[in-house]
Amino acid sequence: MKGFGFLTFGHWRAVEGSRVRTAADALRQTIELAVAAEEIGASGAFVRVHHFARQLASPFPLLAAMAMRTSRIEIGTGVIDMRYENPLYLAEEAAATDLLSDGRLQLGVSRGSPETVINGYEAFGYVPAPGRTAAEEARAKTAQFLRAIEGAGIAPADPRKGPAGLVPIQPQSPGLRQRIWWGSGTRDTARWAAEQGLNLMSSTLLSEDTGVPFHELQAEQIRVFRSAWAQAGWSWTPRVSVSRSVVPITTDEDRAYFGDGRDESQDQVGLLEGAVARFGRSYIGEPDVVAEELARDEAVRLADTLLITVPNMLGVEYNARLLESFAKYVAPALRHDPGV
Repeated sequence: MKGFGFLTFGHWRAVEGSRVRTAADALRQTIELAVAAEEIGASGAFVRVHHFARQLASPFPLLAAMAMRTSRIEIGTGVIDMRYENPLYLAEEAAATDLLSDGRLQLGVSRGSPETVINGYEAFGYVPAPGRTAAEEARAKTAQFLRAIEGAGIAPADPRKGPAGLVPIQPQSPGLRQRIWWGSGTRDTARWAAEQGLNLMSSTLLSEDTGVPFHELQAEQIRVFRSAWAQAGWSWTPRVSVSRSVVPITTDEDRAYFGDGRDESQDQVGLLEGAVARFGRSYIGEPDVVAEELARDEAVRLADTLLITVPNMLGVEYNARLLESFAKYVAPALRHDPGV
């Protein structure tokens, strides 16, 4: 692990104990947490994107605001569901946000996760082409998005207003193409991401199971990705991030919320959209115990960046302290160059 950041779902709900009661609270507190994380020394501030839910949904206004309040920390998504996107408009938004952040955008995209609605992307006006699955549609849109941010000509010029030819979208942001990530849930999609020249983003869920512990399966996924990258012959070095739920218990408040973490110390296996999936364990406990356990996590050792999924409804102050505890007591045991 070379660096760590946070990943927030941006939940809000007006219930007892919630410190994030409205959508405005969720947006503003995410900005404040990014500022606090930068001061602590974190390397990334990432937001999850969910539609039709009381969670963050439209990332670019938020990312731009985060960029304006910070100067060093990377800002990004984990992940944007490409089934909901117009690839060319997404390319414009991404380039503009990257320019505002001075090249700090790390944009995670993917097919997306299971939702609370049925085919919500169709309500947005995006219906997969005949014979094409939603996953295939997401990949096709990603290919169009990548061409757009690479500066490829997209639409024919009006000969009455300039030279003939295809015109690219504007603005363009140099370097953005190498900072696009694919959220992968399997070894096969990790291989595909490498072949497309996309960085790898892997979460606390894998949509396959081979019977081995989660961190070992995810480590295999990372090795498959890096091997495929080498075979593809890309000219730059890719990055890999993994997500974990991590809570170093340092106060009575931590203990009141999370106990000793024993109930969360095992992987979970279940069905997801009709297929067997494996969910990674949480790391909750005394800081030295958490550090030792994470140091044995094979995928964390192989990854460049560790994203900590924060309990955002506990508020900025709590989560800033959680990140500070991680930086002070846990991160030093994990910092080293990733293996291959």
